[in-house]
Amino acid sequence: MHCLVARPPRCPASTPPASSIWWEQSSAWSIAAIIDGSRIQPGDVVIGLASSGLHTNGYSLARRVFDDWDLSAVVPEIGEPLGDALLAPHRCYLPDVERLRQAGLDIRGLAHITGGGLIDNPPRILPDGLAMHLRRASWPVPPLFRLIQQTGQISDDEMAHVFNLGLGMLVVMPAEQAADALAEVGDDAWLVGKITAQGDGPRVVLA
Repeated sequence: MHCLVARPPRCPASTPPASSIWWEQSSAWSIAAIIDGSRIQPGDVVIGLASSGLHTNGYSLARRVFDDWDLSAVVPEIGEPLGDALLAPHRCYLPDVERLRQAGLDIRGLAHITGGGLIDNPPRILPDGLAMHLRRASWPVPPLFRLIQQTGQISDDEMAHVFNLGLGMLVVMPAEQAADALAEVGDDAWLVGKITAQGDGPRVVLA
């Protein structure tokens, strides 16, 4: 079982795909909640929380793409020096998850989009026989990822296997709670998909 660990005052730069969350209370560690994905069911929806950049993943590919670029130069497509965009600090999702919990929302699964991107991480939280369908048009892909793809002439499939494409954390919950969840976490979250029976298809469908 993987876990996302947050220990104030700072959050780790990179953690494994989250299927459990531990909170520190007082001066000792205690388990406040365990979210292992076992209650995910067809009809649940997927809320995507924005990433702040590459989140420490995909740098080997990004380095090949930008090998001869000046990292200190401002790139018009992204509005800042390339080096700054590539090294943007990893976002910590603990405050967002805490807000959802405190609002009484039923978080059934959490997928931290790390190495393996949007294709390889979600299956780690899905019960057997279920699939996650993600709608590409439902969230804005940040300019940095578009620049990487265009410059490196990288296929959509490879991009989705390597990068988070703007979604750093996926939250699975009942469909009827989606609107409340989006209201809690603010503008950098979107309803990006749903859970279905897998059938003969892949575990993740990105269309």
